[in-house]
Amino acid sequence: MAAANAVQNASFGEEIVRRIDDLAAISEGSGNLTRVYLTQALREAADLILSWMREAGMSAHLDAIGNVCGRYEGERPGSPCLMLGSHYDTVRNAGKWDGPLGVITAIACIADLNRRGKRLPFAIEVVGFADEEGVRFASTLLGSRAVAGTFDESVLNARDRDGVSMRDALVQFGLNPDRIGAAARARCELLAYLELHIEQGPVLEAQDLPVGVVTAIAGATRLAARLTGMAGHAGTVPMALRRDALAGAAECIGAIEQFCRTDVAGLVGTVGYIEARPGATNVIPGEVSFTIDIRAPTDLHRKRAVADVVRQIEAIAKRRQLALQLDVTHENRTVPCAQWLKDQVGEAIAAEGFSVFKLPSGAGHDGMAMVDIADIGMIFVRCRGGISHHPDEHVEPADVDAGARVLLRVIENFRPREGSAGAG
Repeated sequence: MAAANAVQNASFGEEIVRRIDDLAAISEGSGNLTRVYLTQALREAADLILSWMREAGMSAHLDAIGNVCGRYEGERPGSPCLMLGSHYDTVRNAGKWDGPLGVITAIACIADLNRRGKRLPFAIEVVGFADEEGVRFASTLLGSRAVAGTFDESVLNARDRDGVSMRDALVQFGLNPDRIGAAARARCELLAYLELHIEQGPVLEAQDLPVGVVTAIAGATRLAARLTGMAGHAGTVPMALRRDALAGAAECIGAIEQFCRTDVAGLVGTVGYIEARPGATNVIPGEVSFTIDIRAPTDLHRKRAVADVVRQIEAIAKRRQLALQLDVTHENRTVPCAQWLKDQVGEAIAAEGFSVFKLPSGAGHDGMAMVDIADIGMIFVRCRGGISHHPDEHVEPADVDAGARVLLRVIENFRPREGSAGAG
């Protein structure tokens, strides 16, 4: 059945792929895709997405934080909505699928409903969040936090690498920073939040499946570590007398990797940045800074892992006579997807003829903010090699089509949670 539907609806996926390519052509520079928050490239992308929303039969506008927002009314104007969303900003030198696939697929589904003149007992809203990645001002989920009413206004004073404050950047973009609160939505306005996104990992590919049901968005703890020893001449200080900060950091990194290769499913640890000083070939490193990122599907496992890793690093530093500074720089709780939404996504996947496979998300998503005002659900789409945040990021057209058909089926058969404002 799945193969027949894919042939019948081939243009569904092809249209989405064309628009993915059109959006990817909007970038801050030539030769790679970079579209970070409040840049001219982001504004051009916003205008293009708004035009697609209007073509699909939605009313559309840019909200106070820069999110693109479209609304397709239900049978009764003003009804609560099922909100669909993802982000349209990128990392630097990005792939073109991360974020935009969810926005463009949602618009395509609304366009299909509109072509058929179909209205549902609830409204549908599509939101393209303006900043999920947090590249420019080092603070993630800005767009969705504004919608959820949890935006931290202190971020307005943050500055980018050119010294431009977020407040000034908003004004240059044509927005009023004093109006960000107007982007917030009330819980009674939403029936649920649902996001389609590329997996950004290799699990679906290993299962030979185009789509999957997301069970939870893993929490993350990030730490900044600094080890301080004693710099010295590479040729004159005996090995037994050295307080080599880089050698200590290397032992710490090895310990983190070894610890995270445990039986705890979904536990991952990453050291993504390291800097040694003074950084000369013939000088023993006296100071090293590195980052630690630890994620797990449950907060309990993540917090236990962080505590164990910290104890190991402290022991290594003490044994090597290194001073240690260790600071938590970021902490996000694990966000479970609502069971009733997981059930409906699973039903749609099965109805399209695919096996229902459930998996957690190791990457963060806007649902981590949206859960403060709505139950959340997610659909993952297979990406080649599990590659993401890289120009080689790729989704096959057949998988794009499969994801769109699943999302459309969820929308058309959506049943609000019992007791919600839109429940019949």
